[in-house]
Amino acid sequence: MNKIILVPDSFKGTMSSQEICEIMKREILSFFPRAEILSIPVADGGEGSVDSFLTAVGGKKITLPVYGPYFERIEGFYGVLPDHTAVIEMAAAAGLPLAGERKQPDQATTYGVGQLIAHAAESGCPKIIVGLGGSATNDGGTGAAAALGASFRNEKGEPFIPTGGTLDQIASINMSGILPSLRNTEIIAMCDIDNPLCGANGASAVYGPQKGATPELVQRLDRNLAHLAFRVKRDLGKEILYLPGAGAAGGMGGGMAAFLGAQLQMGIDVVLDVVRFEQLAKGADLIFSGEGKLDSQSLRGKAVIGVARRAKKLGIPLIAVVGDIGDHIEGVYDEGVSAVFSTNRVAVPYSQAKRRAKSDLALTMNNLMRGFRIFGSF
Repeated sequence: MNKIILVPDSFKGTMSSQEICEIMKREILSFFPRAEILSIPVADGGEGSVDSFLTAVGGKKITLPVYGPYFERIEGFYGVLPDHTAVIEMAAAAGLPLAGERKQPDQATTYGVGQLIAHAAESGCPKIIVGLGGSATNDGGTGAAAALGASFRNEKGEPFIPTGGTLDQIASINMSGILPSLRNTEIIAMCDIDNPLCGANGASAVYGPQKGATPELVQRLDRNLAHLAFRVKRDLGKEILYLPGAGAAGGMGGGMAAFLGAQLQMGIDVVLDVVRFEQLAKGADLIFSGEGKLDSQSLRGKAVIGVARRAKKLGIPLIAVVGDIGDHIEGVYDEGVSAVFSTNRVAVPYSQAKRRAKSDLALTMNNLMRGFRIFGSF
């Protein structure tokens, strides 16, 4: 019996990683019914990450009331894996979809994310993975830190919970009241971008507009994050202004590093470590991976390349099945990708292509399996 590993990322806006695994598996089994297939849906840190982890390794979902992006009461959640690792997606408490029509990144908070972290830590989870993605916020993680016991005071000495629009009012930061259970908790932040905190490539300039920030507000948010970085360096002795990944999720990457000592890691590496990829892939004949678009940015370590690098070390061929193929991707073959196939079958706009994404993926896998059958690969 042949063994095949499926490790796709989601095709943003069209298919979740779980759906892709199901389609791939169905088509493979229709040609090779005796094949052993292991599915590892990839989580990128954004919405759906908790479900992806639970699907991949099992566990349970914990729900609890927390504050949403505008301090409204909502039902939040996180996952607990079999080894008691907690998985939190910040989108569950501070996600852009939760903001609805009210897109005001200067007023949005990550406080609810801190509440989720606190609950996991107080419940005894020795390791907490926090997915950074899909946020409505630009507060540098100060809201989450406040929920965990950090104290932010203004020039009058008054405590307050900063948001993106009030970071410039921070006169001092004190971490002495941080939740005791966090001191022995390993915290990892899933971060698939290397944007710095501020500047032309920073959190506000790059991601602020999609959260509702006008050009004028982008400039103010950027200045405020720079002010936060100054206070963090002065009061906590940590430099986050130029930290790669600090700009993730409205500066949450920088806040996780500054306030919680979190490690910022590429999402695909976190996933592969958690599922013990090397053990699962042992003896595999082939690996399928994929993402919405494979381009030069993918070479920075996104899903396909992250999997390919490990597959290469194991000597297992990897085929990338992607929605679209960009220019200048030749470097992916040096990283361990054996071949790349696009699911786009006709030249139509994305608005039309996404409606047929599932059937196009199925047809692409079907054709690949026909080719394998002809050449007797399995």
